[in-house]
Amino acid sequence: MQHESFPRQSARTHRFTAGAPRGFTLSPDGSRVVFVRSTSGTDVVGRLWGLDAATGAETLLADPTLLHSGPEELSVQERARRERMREGSSGIVGFSTDTEVTVAAFALSGGLYAVALTGSADVHALDVPGPVIDPRVSPDGTHVAYVSGRSLRVARIDGSEDRALAEPAHDAETCGLADFVAAEELQRQRGFWWSPDSAAVLVERVDEAGVQQWWIADPVHPERAPQQHRYASAGTPNAVVSLEIVQLDGTSTPVVWDSSAYPYLADVVWQPGREALLVMMSRDQRDEQVLALHPVTGATSVVAEVHDDAWVDATPGATRWSTHGWLLTLRADHATDTYRVHAGAAGWLSPAGLQVRGVLDVDDDGVVASVAPDPVHAPVVRIAWDGTVTPVTPSTGWHMARSAGGTDVVTSRSLESTEVVYALTSAAGSHPITSFAERPVVTPRATLIEAGPSRLRTAVLFPTHHIPGSSRLPVVLSPYGGPHHPEVVAAAGAFGEDQWLADQGFVVVVADGRGTPGRGPAWDRTVRHDLATPALEDQVAALAAVAEAWPDDVDTDRVAIRGWSFGGYLAALAVLRRPDVFHAAVAGAPVTEWRLYDTAYTERYLGDPAQDPAPYDACSLIPLAGGLTRPLLLIHGLTDDNVVVAHTLRLSGALTVAGRPHEVLPLSGVTHMTPQEEVAENKLLLELSFLRRALRA
Repeated sequence: MQHESFPRQSARTHRFTAGAPRGFTLSPDGSRVVFVRSTSGTDVVGRLWGLDAATGAETLLADPTLLHSGPEELSVQERARRERMREGSSGIVGFSTDTEVTVAAFALSGGLYAVALTGSADVHALDVPGPVIDPRVSPDGTHVAYVSGRSLRVARIDGSEDRALAEPAHDAETCGLADFVAAEELQRQRGFWWSPDSAAVLVERVDEAGVQQWWIADPVHPERAPQQHRYASAGTPNAVVSLEIVQLDGTSTPVVWDSSAYPYLADVVWQPGREALLVMMSRDQRDEQVLALHPVTGATSVVAEVHDDAWVDATPGATRWSTHGWLLTLRADHATDTYRVHAGAAGWLSPAGLQVRGVLDVDDDGVVASVAPDPVHAPVVRIAWDGTVTPVTPSTGWHMARSAGGTDVVTSRSLESTEVVYALTSAAGSHPITSFAERPVVTPRATLIEAGPSRLRTAVLFPTHHIPGSSRLPVVLSPYGGPHHPEVVAAAGAFGEDQWLADQGFVVVVADGRGTPGRGPAWDRTVRHDLATPALEDQVAALAAVAEAWPDDVDTDRVAIRGWSFGGYLAALAVLRRPDVFHAAVAGAPVTEWRLYDTAYTERYLGDPAQDPAPYDACSLIPLAGGLTRPLLLIHGLTDDNVVVAHTLRLSGALTVAGRPHEVLPLSGVTHMTPQEEVAENKLLLELSFLRRALRA
């Protein structure tokens, strides 16, 4: 019997995410958990489930297949929102609950539904204007607010008394949706927030009238009109963000702050008994203000200021009030080269030397945080209010956790297995949480090393049945390589695609260079004003270290590099700048000209091109086109609204003008993601074919 190929399995299972539980929400007392999960490893339709913490019993709360028939109909705004979230599944993809987790609301194919979470699971559709986007239940469970069109609306939880709370002033304004910069680059997906007493909603207004208009077309369907896309590229005007407090009776109060100095809204936290906190950032992201919002007047006062000569990191969920009234923030401590939890007047809460990746939860017992004893590991710890650190998970592996009321829900990955383990632990005991996700047909065997003087965390994968010293194999580097995203992690499942590629007869090398997380602010900020040189130098150094460690197995005369997004940029950069080292490249959705990429990301690292164009000129691939001497395959989705296809077309045009042969693979109807099964599968196979030809493998 012939086994299914990894590319087909990966595509069919949506990269092994189908059937996995996610989106865990815990009741305050820790007795109940609500989450989303589909019914198999190939089913992408999310259902809503409940879990009893005492018994471990799981209950199906809402099944979209019983509520809606036929294909889902999503608005343009909802499709764009899911693209920002990298959400490729269907059915119930998200939900919200009241504070006590007794009722939930979710959107399904533009309709609005509510379900009781205690007693009998009563699911009912709410008769409200659609299409519905991002419904949020009020803390007391009596109302639900949602976005429809460009307006924010509210209704009672049974659908009655539906009305508009905030409506746009013109066609280029939205109410209640996160702006593009926040959703794509600042990790904030929400655009409205209920007050703890459920009497008002804090609403974000986004005015895009001053943002340049781009047009995203699908050339395969010339009968379809291009979609207008407001895109603020580096150095151009951003959308104007404002806030207002809207009472349920429609009374509105504008929120006042220095929006010209602090235009970016990075986060909002509104806790019971406390003033709402607004985390604002300057456009260059070197300054952050935490503001306390007066709920009646809309006035704000500064409660904390953070400055960094390079940039201040956006850390959603990390800024909030503690039970002691301390203002918690996660910030860089340059004196110890660590990221640490700061507790206002109490000073640093987390101990020096403990590298904090992010804050996961805060409860009466302290802060639940993801930490990095080593960049490849992500254990979870609880930092008590006296600074005592207690482990929640093992110190090795890659973990995430949610905590409430003495209950922990932990997701665990390890280097020894591709299985992802989901477990609940409380005073009543421990229970597994069922996952229907498939296991990869390949078994990754990644060897992790520290390469070169910079101790670059590097994964090396040989063919499964390779005998050391038996033959020298061509090499494929497979990095991301960009800031704030690790690839080399202690989780075997992260290397499934790399192992499959290795099994085709290659040595695959994955290296995390400067700028990748887990090694402190000094390491992160090495890429300031230069996204090209450090990233490329580190890939060269990793390759050299691997060749030195396995001299009889690595053929440095046959080296290719492949990547997607920033990894695609790095791959193209490698063959253009260092053809002496890299003999072929596959560049997927590459940024080729940084002036075409968005403001928040690009200006954070390269600055304002109007004030200093030199970093942009130095990092652009277009001027290098005439020097291409190696095989290069460019791949790009034609409807990508993040790294638009103009990046690939401009580089291809420059290569053509220079008379440099290259290949271009356009992906019809594909965005920055590749959720389509056939496309995802065959893209990998076409990459393999190119690499075999280019490296004579």
